[in-house]
This record gives sequence, structure tokens and C-alpha cells, in this order.
Amino acid sequence: MKMTAVFKKFPEGYAAFIEELPGANTQGETLDEARSNLVEAARLVIESNRMLAEEALAGEEVIREPFTLPAS
Repeated sequence: MKMTAVFKKFPEGYAAFIEELPGANTQGETLDEARSNLVEAARLVIESNRMLAEEALAGEEVIREPFTLPAS
């Protein structure tokens, strides 16, 4: 699965977000810094979502398995 990073130029630098991953947004003084920060933001959002799901399902009988979204 590929996602779309969006970068918007401001006088102070760049704002960045991932269209398909709500909450994954950041900024940077340069485009390279914004790109690097966006990778970390995406990792943190996914890690946080995983932790929230684990807490919500604590004690429940569930099946967990790897999942890859096939190309369309």
C-alpha cells in the first residue's frame, strides 16, 4: 500500500501530513526535515493506534494476524 504525503510551504518552512493516515502530521524548516519528521509521525500514530486497540481488547479473545493491503 502506498500513501500520499502532502507538503505545504509557509514562510517558516513546511507543514506535512499523510492523506490516508489521520493524525500523521508535522512540520519542518526544510522539505527534507518535514519528510523525516513525517516518517516519525506516521510511526507514532500507528504505534499509538495499536496500543489503544490492545487496551480496548484486553482480556478479550481475539485473533491477531499480519495484514497487507493488496494493490488495487
